[in-house]
Amino acid sequence: MKKYFTFFTRQHISKMTAAVMMALALTTCVSPAAPVHALSSYDTAVLADNPVGYWPLSTTVTADQSGHGLNGTFTGSPTNTTMPNGDAAPVFNGVDQYFTIPDNDYLEVTRTGVLTVEAWVRPDVLQFSHSESSGYVHWMGKGTSGQHSWVARMYNLTNQENRPNRISGYSFNLTGGLGAGSYFQDTVTAGQWIHYTLTINTTNTSSTYPTGYTKIFKNGVQRDQDKLSDYNIVPGNGTAPMRIATRDLASFFEGAIGKVAVYDYELTPAQLAAHYNAMTN
Repeated sequence: MKKYFTFFTRQHISKMTAAVMMALALTTCVSPAAPVHALSSYDTAVLADNPVGYWPLSTTVTADQSGHGLNGTFTGSPTNTTMPNGDAAPVFNGVDQYFTIPDNDYLEVTRTGVLTVEAWVRPDVLQFSHSESSGYVHWMGKGTSGQHSWVARMYNLTNQENRPNRISGYSFNLTGGLGAGSYFQDTVTAGQWIHYTLTINTTNTSSTYPTGYTKIFKNGVQRDQDKLSDYNIVPGNGTAPMRIATRDLASFFEGAIGKVAVYDYELTPAQLAAHYNAMTN
């Protein structure tokens, strides 16, 4: 038996090796390796702060760069524009284009008790053609009926609540209803980039914030902080996907959105200022 085995190996090893090499060559020709996203200094700064999800985003870049595999897909065919640092970002038509990331615990407050969402947003109009409710669009979020988590919102210039172009972010109970949120309300110029950050924190409690809070930053500077307890918000673990340029298809954002990052902790003002400076300097 031992001599037979040796004979078999000597007679067939060269042919087997050649066959394997040929198969590998054919595989390489048919399915070339996917292009690697070239990191800019901004991307490097974000990744150094360990996001649990990071989508630089362009029409050809849909992969999560955090290493957690939370890859997304575009619906529709957005075009590309240029960000302040020269990187590409998708432009959504405000009608039926958006980006979807499947549900994952990394996208929920409940995993660690803290969720921070960071993005660059450029509204190209001040009055959205596909708005909802009192006159706003949900330009990013995770929530559907009975599965509400969080959302980023922008109001029309003219709306029923007299909140001209207010930009806000909210945390919800799974059942929906009123959310606890923070906002800034400045004059908005169509075509101008804004660095947006929303934090929902249920772990850093105090007598002032007994069950935690929401915070919002514009261009790396904190603008508002509010109590979750004001609306009895206890975030749950929902099953909705995360979407960019819409939340649940009830409204659609017209403009560009890029460099979306999600973290499972609260970033410091110094970290956010560093991100802002990496994009603008």
